[in-house]
Amino acid sequence: MFILSLNYTADMSEVNRHIGPHMNWVKDGYDKGLFLASGRKNPRTGGVIFARGTRAEIETLVAADPFTIHGVADYDITEVAVTRTAPGLEALTQ
Repeated sequence: MFILSLNYTADMSEVNRHIGPHMNWVKDGYDKGLFLASGRKNPRTGGVIFARGTRAEIETLVAADPFTIHGVADYDITEVAVTRTAPGLEALTQ
């Protein structure tokens, strides 16, 4: 599993210009079965996405995010080898 932590690098007015295309990109990640959960950071300085796939798939996907393309956010990609979960979340260990 991967934790994608994105941090805004531009003013919120610039980030907001790309929210629509970014949300379409997020939907595509879910449609491809790669994204497991996502949301905004609080305070709103970026977001977090829990994803699965290969590192190459994740890096390719992140490179295609409109936030990345337009330089309004940077990603930190962390791979996690999940070994234990709460009941019902066993799929995270795959």
